[in-house]
Amino acid sequence: MTDNEQLLARVSEKAHNTRPWGWPSLPEPADASALARAETALGFPLPPLLADLYLRIGDGGFGPEYGLLPLLDSPPAGEPAAVVQYLANCESARKDPDWPWPEGVLPISHWGCAMYACVDCRTPEAPVLLFEPNADHADHAWYVDAPSLTAWLRSWVDGTGWYEETNEELEMIPWTDFRIRTTAARAS
Repeated sequence: MTDNEQLLARVSEKAHNTRPWGWPSLPEPADASALARAETALGFPLPPLLADLYLRIGDGGFGPEYGLLPLLDSPPAGEPAAVVQYLANCESARKDPDWPWPEGVLPISHWGCAMYACVDCRTPEAPVLLFEPNADHADHAWYVDAPSLTAWLRSWVDGTGWYEETNEELEMIPWTDFRIRTTAARAS
């Protein structure tokens, strides 16, 4: 069994035994056509591990805090789906250039207070970023939550994420590629 297969098995076990706030049950996995529609709407593919989460475990409804957002349909908690939120963030960025949204950075989980965990779908490691818009400036709103989606999922199943009560003092580093990624997106 590969490392990814082992991780998916651990995530699946925890997903079937815990419910994030607002999710009465684990949704069925998304099907291949939903993934294809999501990727078409986004204009980029999901990283393989993220696609596997949706295709093999559930269409959202598991993970830390409020859990993963579904791909296309709104969850029971009333938050927009991941694709809908990404497209809304891109549209908002066009209207307010002081708060650009980086191309290929997909919100996957809501933390409350307008904060999101986001996957950088343009980087092979698929780092997970924290978007914290309550900052005074867009340059201070982005942090590296985990260097990869793999590490982020491991921290959830192991109970070692920054959001755990015993780890509230952990410091996240700023995402230094924010300006590079948003400047390149506006130039194209």
